[in-house]
Amino acid sequence: MEQKVHQGRNVKRFREMLGIKQEALAFDLGEDWNQKKVSLLEQKDVVEEALLQKISEIMKIPVEAFQNFDEDQAINVIANTYSFQDFKDNAVASGFSYQPSFNPIDKMVELYERMLQQQKETIEKLEKMILNK
Repeated sequence: MEQKVHQGRNVKRFREMLGIKQEALAFDLGEDWNQKKVSLLEQKDVVEEALLQKISEIMKIPVEAFQNFDEDQAINVIANTYSFQDFKDNAVASGFSYQPSFNPIDKMVELYERMLQQQKETIEKLEKMILNK
């Protein structure tokens, strides 16, 4: 049974991980956007490609993340990463060798750096909004 990726929910998850409010995303998306419209977008199973591309540029997250992220799959990856030593010991005992092609800690550091940069940019935008009022 193939599980369907919920693109709107993925937009919401990544937005929340980056600490971006719906209002801030709406502001970045343009004049015809507001918090309510972002909320409705996040409920959609499938989001238009062009809109996903724009959100991708705003959040600095690849479009594929919104299109392909599957929470159950991610939980399995995280579980395997954090219990990696047990997994590795069992794998060696059974003759199976698992070598991840990336260092999970490096990926976490990259994510945090992106989150910090996004927060800085959001603060700068909010300061500009306040000064323009």
